[in-house]
This record gives sequence, C-alpha cells and structure tokens, in this order.
Amino acid sequence: MPRRAFVLVLDACGVGALPDAGDYGDEGADTLGHLAQLVGGLDLPALGGLGLGAIAPIAGVPPAARPAIHGRLDALGPGKDSIVGHWGLMGVAAPGALPTWPAGVGEDERRAMGELAGTPLLSGATSDGLDALATWGAEHLRTGHPILYTSAVDSVLQLAAHERHWPVPALHDLAVRLHAALPADRRPARIIARPFVGEPGAFVRIPGRKDVAMAPPAQSYLDALQDRGVPVHGVGKVVDVFAGRGFDVVHPATTNAEALAATETLLDGMDRGLAFVNLVETDDRFGHRKDTAGFHGALRAIDAAVGGWLPRLGPDDLLVLTADHGVDPAAPHPFHTREYAPLLAHVRGPDGRPLSGRRDGTLADVGASALAWLTGASPGPLPGRSFVP
Repeated sequence: MPRRAFVLVLDACGVGALPDAGDYGDEGADTLGHLAQLVGGLDLPALGGLGLGAIAPIAGVPPAARPAIHGRLDALGPGKDSIVGHWGLMGVAAPGALPTWPAGVGEDERRAMGELAGTPLLSGATSDGLDALATWGAEHLRTGHPILYTSAVDSVLQLAAHERHWPVPALHDLAVRLHAALPADRRPARIIARPFVGEPGAFVRIPGRKDVAMAPPAQSYLDALQDRGVPVHGVGKVVDVFAGRGFDVVHPATTNAEALAATETLLDGMDRGLAFVNLVETDDRFGHRKDTAGFHGALRAIDAAVGGWLPRLGPDDLLVLTADHGVDPAAPHPFHTREYAPLLAHVRGPDGRPLSGRRDGTLADVGASALAWLTGASPGPLPGRSFVP
C-alpha cells in the first residue's frame, strides 16, 4: 500500500536549552516549559496524549501512560534560525556561520544595500517588527522608502513596506532582488518581506509575508524522496525556506488556520507522499512579541486539529510533530533561543498498535524516518537515523 507522512513544524516550540545555549546567550532557555509556567499550565490533551509531558516537565501536561514515540532532537550544526532548524530536519547543515548584524546594519552598508535594491532603505536597526513599524512607519509613508531591520542573533534582514507604496508583489520582487545582489559574504540566510497597512499608531501586518532564502548547499531528504518518485507537498513557509527546492506541490499558507486547513485537505486527499508543514504563528505572531496567551491559544488550536486527525490516520500513515528552535518568553530578548526540538511521532507497528518509546536524536532523524517510512531506503550519505520500522 502507498504510504503517507505528515511532518508538522510547530515553529519555535523548543523544549529546553541545548548544551551550547550559553554560547548564544540562551542558557536555561525552555520555551514550552516557561510558557506553561507563565500561563498557569498548558491545556494540550492531544499533544499530551502523544507524550509531550514525557519529553520534559511541562506544567499542565502530565506524562502519558503509553506515549507515542517521543524525545528531544539536537540541532544539526550551529545557529538558531528557521533555516538552520528546517534544513536540519531534512538533513542539511548550514555551511558555517552566516552573517548577522547584532548592532544593526551600519549606515554605510545600509546605503550600499539601497543602491543594490534600487531604493533607499530606512533604519537598519535591530528591532522587533512591530516596533520597527511604530518607529519608522510614518517616515516610510512620507518617503516611500522601505524599512530595513534585523535580528540581533539570526542571519536575517527584513523589509517592511506599506501596501500603498509597495504592493505585495513589488515588495516580494524587492526582497528577491536584494538577496540576489548582496555579496556572498554579506548575504543572510533569509530576507523577509513584510507588507503592512494602516496609519501611524495603527499599523497592521497583512498576509503576504515572503521568505527569500539561500538555497540548501547540499542534498536534502526532500531531494532524496523526489529522486525515488515520491511526491512532496510543502505547506507554508517551508517552501521559501528551501528556496523552493524539493517540492512537487506548493500550498501557500501565511497563517496557522490556512496551514491547518491545507493539512486537513491533504489528509483527506493525498494518496501517498510527504506533507511538510510549517505552523508559523507560535513564532512570528506570538513568540517574538512574548504574547503568552496568544501563544497558548495557537497551541490549543493545533492540539484540537491534531486530536481530530489521530483517529483518521491509518496503518500506512506517519505523523510527526516537531519544531525548529525556541523563542523563550522568559528570555531577556525577543529573539530565537538555542533549544532542543520536541519529537512526537504517531505510527503503527506490524501489530497495528501505535509504537511507543523514548527516542532522542538529532533533527535529521525526522527526514531519515520520512525516507524510511515512504521508501524503505536507508539515509545513505545523509545524516540521521530512522525511528520508524
């Protein structure tokens, strides 16, 4: 029988600091553990039943009596960016340290970027996205110049522009143009286009985010699946994170509701292959803003969806829930945190019963398991080892 695999990335839902987290200023980070403490316990019965509370202590999520395959996944290489995490899940390590701007983009470099982009750029500061709009939005409306800002820790530049001056397709083109034009040693992992609308004091981001990313430097498990004739579906920003490489069918989704709906459709209609899904709002909408109630609400919506899917999964289905990094609400900064990713995997054994047990490893184990489940192949030259039969 044709088999199916669904890999869902709960963006930024880390489960504890990696051993080298102190090198990143993230010693003691624990996104889900600290979130649970701040909201008085997490209400996640489906994820709890799969074994979330057996991975690490999480208030409100007791250990399950018979958890699914569960554990913690170590990073594959340095960094704590979405690219590092998503590439790692599919067996690709970032090629060393990528450029960052911890003190912001300097004036001379910002002007040079503007010349490459064909338009002057405002700011260049290290900033949260909403703070950047509040600080520079009025000047942007007056001049039409896009707002450039960055993260203190991630290899990312962001371009925000009002739809009045830069319609979404034009802003996307700008991000693509700038990323391609930057010198290789100053080209970040991603340039993110951030459209918004509104007036000063009431600016609002709108759908249309686009991540313009560097292409993976090596073969991924997505490529390995395609080489074996297995169709790969991408839902949400995963497609952008891999620069479009490795996907047969693209399902755009800029919100969790859209991504969950697309996954629901695939659950009903995909007869074989991999669905690789990102659920972005735990990071983008709530995590960076330290909106703990919103974060919990987003997790509860995911949990409700997963609870509805589990009875519909057959003996030829694999469901994996994981993450790419953390964004600890208790951290002294609003940026990503260097953490383990959770692993929850629902899959049935030869006797028809869901497999159970602790399984720690690396992010690449997810891609190795998808390949093994869908094709029976071993990882070969790619890192990782399968946790499925």
